[in-house]
Amino acid sequence: MTSLIDQEIKIDTLAQELATIQQTGAKRIALLGSRHVPITHQHLIEMMSYALVLSGNRIITSGAAGTNSAAIRGAMRADASLLTVILPQSLERQPRESQEQLQQVMHLVESPENDNLSLGEASALCNQEIVSRCQQLICFAFHDSHTLLQSCQDAETQRKVVTLFYFD
Repeated sequence: MTSLIDQEIKIDTLAQELATIQQTGAKRIALLGSRHVPITHQHLIEMMSYALVLSGNRIITSGAAGTNSAAIRGAMRADASLLTVILPQSLERQPRESQEQLQQVMHLVESPENDNLSLGEASALCNQEIVSRCQQLICFAFHDSHTLLQSCQDAETQRKVVTLFYFD
């Protein structure tokens, strides 16, 4: 478990990063991250997404539970028209609990051509598409989140602004 001081430092870091992001004006920001996120972190991600959209930024994310679901909730509360969700496969291949939320998204991009791939392979392709569409990537990962860390490296190679937060 992390201590209260560690959590406060993470919240301060998150607030500082958010302030830095907001200073440069509206842009297309990808929010990606792990499915396995503590509820307190999900609330922070939702709040960040909400604030970014209220500032006029466009949010691009995927449709998984955890980080992506929190980003979707925040963006939809602020302005649903500034949210794009790109799925790794067709909507029908998404978990039932995600489908209800995803059906409310105005700009939903499905990838049925990836239905025959494993979720890992489809997610890697999806993340590449998301990174190609954004100007900045904010990623929430664990040190062993290989697909997410590869997406961060891809974004850096494309000279995108990358902010990476680790859960561990």
